[in-house]
Amino acid sequence: MKKMLLSLASFFCVVGHASLLFAQDFAAGGPLGATNQAGSFVPMSDNVKVYGSFHFTESCTFDPKRNLILSMNRGNDAGSDDGYVSLINPDGSVHTSKWIGATRDGLELRDPIGSAISNGILYTADNGSRHLRSFDLETGEPMSSISIPGSGFINGVAATAAGTAYLSDTPGGIIYEISADGDVSVFTQGAPLNSPNGVAMDNDGNIVVVNIGDAAVITYDPGGEVVKEESAVEGGNDGVVVLENGTKYVSSVRFGSVSRIDSSGNAQLIARGIPSAASMCYDSRQNQLVIPMNPHYAMAFIPL
Repeated sequence: MKKMLLSLASFFCVVGHASLLFAQDFAAGGPLGATNQAGSFVPMSDNVKVYGSFHFTESCTFDPKRNLILSMNRGNDAGSDDGYVSLINPDGSVHTSKWIGATRDGLELRDPIGSAISNGILYTADNGSRHLRSFDLETGEPMSSISIPGSGFINGVAATAAGTAYLSDTPGGIIYEISADGDVSVFTQGAPLNSPNGVAMDNDGNIVVVNIGDAAVITYDPGGEVVKEESAVEGGNDGVVVLENGTKYVSSVRFGSVSRIDSSGNAQLIARGIPSAASMCYDSRQNQLVIPMNPHYAMAFIPL
């Protein structure tokens, strides 16, 4: 019996050692291409444009350095570990189908919802596992995963250059603050929040939140005090972006419209009839809004 136990121990030691030997490093995906008849991989020729690559994209964010849109795509089933991030050209064509998610080695990403870029880091709210995840913006490699307390639907996210993130819990009516060291605390809770959804930073370091429960657009200072309350034309809002001149754009996922709010707080509709207009981003190089359309597996583009 003793010999048998030793043999089993040796077997599991060998198996464990082998699994370490065969473990692969994280690898990001590459641009579209195919293997030709000769067995060589060739990149897609410049005269071909591909549109698509989305799977229930709820949010996007823009990387001005590479001039690419990053779209968050959820997994095939609730809770499945196959969420991914696509790279999209500014004209809507596909650059890289699965940039983060080409392999699952070293990656856990289930249902990425809100997203933001700050100081070379991509942040996303992974609702499938209730984690705030961060990735190196240059390589796509996972950096950190921070567990968020509670059981509600985590949603929008914004981040500062110093690495502090702000994350909405829509049914909980909470905005969380997550420090660069991973400490999670309640930033604000309760009215005027009404099912908070989109979150963005303004140019003064304030935190801007839109509600899905009404048309409110609320600006908080870093201490959690309300410093401004504005209103979009319609409620049911999901996305919010703030331009350098202070103009805000708000997308309504419930009513399919986009409101523009000027620096004086005046709001007007600039687009309508966009089904499931979710958490949009601003493409600063092409001066356009990009709006994911959730179950329509598409993105809408609005030149400004």
